Amino acid sequence: MTKFIIGKKSGMTQLFDENGNVIPATVIECEPMYVLQNKTAESDGYKAVKVASGTVREKLVNKPDKGQFKKADVEVKRYIREFTPEVDYSLGQEIKVSDMFAIGDHVDVSGVSKGKGFQGNIKRHGQKGGPSGHGSMYHRRVGSMGANTTPARVVPGKKMPGHMGAVNCTVQNLSVVMVDGERGILVLRGAIPGPKGGVVTVENSVKAAK
Repeated sequence: MTKFIIGKKSGMTQLFDENGNVIPATVIECEPMYVLQNKTAESDGYKAVKVASGTVREKLVNKPDKGQFKKADVEVKRYIREFTPEVDYSLGQEIKVSDMFAIGDHVDVSGVSKGKGFQGNIKRHGQKGGPSGHGSMYHRRVGSMGANTTPARVVPGKKMPGHMGAVNCTVQNLSVVMVDGERGILVLRGAIPGPKGGVVTVENSVKAAK
């Protein structure tokens, strides 16, 4: 069964197992999802389910999205995502985190990483700095740009200063250590992308757990 949920990162904490070992954990707040549409290969070219979650004022939702919610007889929601399960869901069906996940499951978490702004090559790419002596005048700048006469240009892909972070990324193969369906809480072992309050999607792990 394909498992999935939309969540919001609440922060990190630590738990203890039966042997007293510390488990670094991330808490994800998962509000119930509602099915908006079942996409099929015949009509849409691929099979997927469109779900929505999160509260939002109706005036902030555009007309096309309002039409989807009205058709599914669901109150307007903030976040809309698509997943590719094997089974079909009924229109307007409510899906809770406890319906999907259980302790011991392995999942992949996708989200937008923390934005770091404009950073130099040392922080952005982990490159080595220049001599630290005052006379060097070359402490944290970019090194060689490449050959001079040939090719007489900077080769594409050269690691240089620039915007760092704020990109879509996925952390794979995290284990579920706690599921609270009443409070809508999912706790995973380890860290996940993004800041507190960042929206993430949790799905089955695509790799076999070791």
